[in-house]
Amino acid sequence: MTAEPKVETIEARIAGRYLVHAPVGSAPVPVLVGFHGYGENAEQHFRELRRIPGADGWLLVSVQALNRFYGRKTQTVVGSWMTSQDREQMIAHNVAYVDSVVATVLGEHATTSTLVYAGFSQGVAMAYRATIRGRHSASGIIVLAGDVPPELRTDASGQWPPVLLARGVNDPYYTQDAMNEDLEFLEKNRAPVESVVFDGTHEWHDDVRAAGGRFLERVSR
Repeated sequence: MTAEPKVETIEARIAGRYLVHAPVGSAPVPVLVGFHGYGENAEQHFRELRRIPGADGWLLVSVQALNRFYGRKTQTVVGSWMTSQDREQMIAHNVAYVDSVVATVLGEHATTSTLVYAGFSQGVAMAYRATIRGRHSASGIIVLAGDVPPELRTDASGQWPPVLLARGVNDPYYTQDAMNEDLEFLEKNRAPVESVVFDGTHEWHDDVRAAGGRFLERVSR
């Protein structure tokens, strides 16, 4: 009988990629850091962040997932945040990656103490993880079409900031039942939470953008 190989892991250096856009002027500004969905890239997510009303007054940062591949239809370089393989290690690597991006951005730009994380679809988990497991204190989270990752449901160490939680009424991936579970969890953990359900699917929507603009204005006061 042939013996099964032993599985090992080893640390490897890799370059991460992110987009930054600062408002014109030298006054300190709040910071909005976003995470794209599966099969998307930093450019796509950056365009969505810019469409949020009032976002032109924020330092915008769109972080691209470390795991890149070519989209099947367009052959555009896109990314995925992680798979189930070596899951805990990948979570730790991703959180450390985001911490490094935020630390670099804060060191290079004049910013206020307001930091908001935003995520779409698979990027929602990263927004939650950066908030609870990251080194930088978040003032709020905007999450669209994705749920609270399972490891955070049993993590009592984090303090939850205000959350804007949104889904499309016809979203086949993030269902109303899943949203209800997240709302119950967040309220149980004393997170000030606002929810938006819009007439759409697994997508960005003007209702979310409008609510996001109001949310950013509120948390930056």
